[in-house]
Amino acid sequence: MGLEGKVAAVTGAGSGIGRAIALGLAADGARVAVLDLDLVGAQDTVEAIRAAGGAAEAWQVDVADEASVDRVRAQVESAFGPLHILVNNAGWDAIQPFLENDRDFIRKVVAVNYLGPVILTQTFLRAMVEAGAGGRVINIASDAGRVGSTGEVVYAGAKAGLIGFTKALAREMARHGITVNCVCPGPTDTPLFRRQPEPIRQALERAIPFRRLARPEEVAGAVRYFASDAASFVTGQVLSVSGGLTMVG
Repeated sequence: MGLEGKVAAVTGAGSGIGRAIALGLAADGARVAVLDLDLVGAQDTVEAIRAAGGAAEAWQVDVADEASVDRVRAQVESAFGPLHILVNNAGWDAIQPFLENDRDFIRKVVAVNYLGPVILTQTFLRAMVEAGAGGRVINIASDAGRVGSTGEVVYAGAKAGLIGFTKALAREMARHGITVNCVCPGPTDTPLFRRQPEPIRQALERAIPFRRLARPEEVAGAVRYFASDAASFVTGQVLSVSGGLTMVG
């Protein structure tokens, strides 16, 4: 989709949806900063990108650790310069009843799924704005944040916060030519989803009109659209990729 000369960073890009996004943006011509807490996974993604003829480097980051975010920002900008595309994909959750959530669990879910993307976005946006070349911020939320999800109360709240953050930031960034959009995957065939109990996985598959999970590449397709010139006049929008599980107007 014509991203030659662009620099992209994708968090949580060592596996699953993040890996598919990084591969897709690289295939479209972007140089990709592959960011993940799991450096081995990130390096595997880089190897796959390079094997396909793309350009990428791997860095370790913990999005819930502000010092780690500051460090990786300096490393990425030193190697690649200011970003043109930032994808906040990293996320974490475990399904359990709200009354069984201990305080450490609650804090981790909020830190990884909401505060981490907020801090990371602010950190990278400064150079994007100063460069004056426009750009893209694409947040990966969840349909849980749009319609709720049993067993994911705090996660749903954090992702709803990320959706609201997307819309408000889009208003502030429009004057700088930076679009801010959000992709909400439904159940997707990723390593994290496969760790869920079998009855939950089967119930979700049955509930999806297509009777199957999303493939990571299908979620990545939405991100590639928002990153492209085709979406130059699209901002503050939320796009579900859920196979019709949710149909939110």
